[in-house]
Order: sequence, then structure tokens, then C-alpha cells
Amino acid sequence: MNIVIIQYNAGNIRSVSHALERLGITPTISGDPAAIKAADKVIFPGVGEASSAMQFLRKKGLATLIPQLEQPVLGICLGMQLMGSYSEEGNTTCLGILEQQVKKFIPNSPYKVPHVGWNTIQQIKNSLFKGMKEESYVYFVHSYYLEIGTYTTAITNHAVPFSAAIQKDNFFATQFHPEKSGDIGQQVLQNFLTI
Repeated sequence: MNIVIIQYNAGNIRSVSHALERLGITPTISGDPAAIKAADKVIFPGVGEASSAMQFLRKKGLATLIPQLEQPVLGICLGMQLMGSYSEEGNTTCLGILEQQVKKFIPNSPYKVPHVGWNTIQQIKNSLFKGMKEESYVYFVHSYYLEIGTYTTAITNHAVPFSAAIQKDNFFATQFHPEKSGDIGQQVLQNFLTI
């Protein structure tokens, strides 16, 4: 299976690669549009800042390519947020795969910003969560969140309810980090590989 992790101006790519290797998959890490287009499945991870990430994606021609991909695509953290229409982070126009916007958490005691650590997911649905239970714990690190909308497939609450995961057609994404979420995260990745 040819799995490509999109290499762009964002961190956390190596830890996603290592998580796949634990599942017996050796992914290709590439920012080459031809390699991405030829992949069986694509992973779009990221830790970073929305405006600089989008600037890099536009410069490399990936902002046009990614929304046109037809194979299964998994966005993680910033990768999920960039699938939205707009982000308050840097006043950024994003990829527009989803109509939802990305908002900044407002600190509200006892909720701290950024949202860092383990939290539960509810109202889970779709094949990404096959074999998982409501209230499973997963690991988050973020200051911005995607609003709940038509394509939300899991919800978490941190001061406000937000999309912990989405699916629109062949585009799947999680705000949490599967690669840091223990056995549950490994199951999410395994489920994605079997889609």
C-alpha cells in the first residue's frame, strides 16, 4: 500500500510516520504533487500556524491539489483545520473542503488555552471509529478548533463543544493526534488504512 504523508511547512510528520511503521506500513514523506496524487491514501498532518502553512501550500501548488484528491485523505490537527473555509489564526483563508470555520478558544476557567492533554470523544460515527466506544480518551494539543457542522463525526468539549473529527466524502480528519493517543489512536490509523 502506497501511503504518502504530505510534507509541508508544519511539524509532527515524523511521529505520524513512526506510528504507521508500528502498524507495518512504511509511508513516503513527500511534498511532490505527482507523488501525492499517485498515493493509495494520503495523510495531511501538522502542528504549526495556519497562515504560514497555507502560504507554503499555495506556493507549492498543494492548496489546489489537496481538495481535488479522490483517494482517502486523513487530516490531523492543523491538517484538519486547514480543510475548513477560514481560520481566525492569522485571518487565513483555508482549503474550503468544509464550510466550517476555525475559531480560537477563549480562556474560560477552568478551561485553559491551549487545550493540551487527554479528553473524551462523543457522538462518534463513521468507519474511522470502528471498534471504538463512546467516551474514549484521545490526546489533543491545540488553541483553535473547527466548529461543529454537517460533517462532524465526533465531538469533544473544552469550554465549548467542537469537532473532534470530520468526514466529507473521501476526506477524514481528527483534531486529536492519533499518533499520540495510545491504542485508541493506533486503532484510528488502522481503520483509516482499511478504508
